[in-house]
Amino acid sequence: MRWEPAPCIITDMKAYVGVTDSSWYEFLAARPELDEINFWRPSAKTAFRVLRPGEPFYFKSHHPHNQLIGGAVYAGFARLRVSEAWEIYAEGNGQPSLDAMRERIGGYRGDPIAEDDPVIGCVLLHSPRFLPQGTHFGPPPEFAPSIVQGKGYDLEPGPHTEFFLRFADVLFGAGGNVNVEADTRTWHRPGRMFGEPAPRPRRLGQSAFKGVVLDAYDGRCAVTGSRVRPTLQAAHIRPVTSEGEHRLDNGILFRSDVHTLFDRGYLGIDADYRVVVSGRLSTEFGESAEFEELNGKPIGLPERRVDRPGHDFLDWHRAHVFRP
Repeated sequence: MRWEPAPCIITDMKAYVGVTDSSWYEFLAARPELDEINFWRPSAKTAFRVLRPGEPFYFKSHHPHNQLIGGAVYAGFARLRVSEAWEIYAEGNGQPSLDAMRERIGGYRGDPIAEDDPVIGCVLLHSPRFLPQGTHFGPPPEFAPSIVQGKGYDLEPGPHTEFFLRFADVLFGAGGNVNVEADTRTWHRPGRMFGEPAPRPRRLGQSAFKGVVLDAYDGRCAVTGSRVRPTLQAAHIRPVTSEGEHRLDNGILFRSDVHTLFDRGYLGIDADYRVVVSGRLSTEFGESAEFEELNGKPIGLPERRVDRPGHDFLDWHRAHVFRP
């Protein structure tokens, strides 16, 4: 997997240094094929809002080692149940199994996880890089031993800029470039949609997309209101195979059967965020009262207006997918 640099923009750019333990770092460093990872937190009490998608998130070892050991590109934040984080990221959580992950979280909480499925905070990252074992860089500037989770840094020209530029050069290669969108309004995972054929192209950014859509819709199907989370799926309004993007305003959370009908054009969403049911549904399949009752019903929406389905994407779906 190749790192594809873009022009590095220092103005108004931030970085974050998160504290990690050796087991998480060593597990992921040994698996360079993992392109998307989850820097999870055992609690979801506070959201992570320090960075914009595309800005650098660096990893630091605990004191007394206190060195930078790697980094990745920030993709987004989501509150997910442990089982959901495992389903989406699997070994990208830095653990070999769901049971091991639950045990690790229970250890941090000081209370073993029994049969429940607690919600954790998930800092979603992509394109991770780790320094070779035995390589040291640091310590980070002004990083007090009392800091438990991490510290944010302003990368505008100032006292810390040169330090992080040098580390980015070491970690990511010449230039240390990352791709940052200026004034990102809604969640948007920049960069390529697909990796190298192997033998089918590998979709990039899909894990973070699932996580942020599930979080934005509060784990509820936008059409049916179902909260049965194992049946919920993050749908692209305009698919990435049709030049769509991993954007929150290009996504909706659907129950799996609603997702299928939407993708095949039997359901649509109008400009006022109401469900539109195609007449072909009953014509082609007969009894469809359950879905006919949804016609004209307003869908559930994310709290922030900028995160709601974009009208350009909805227009595209009605023009190219919906069956009138």
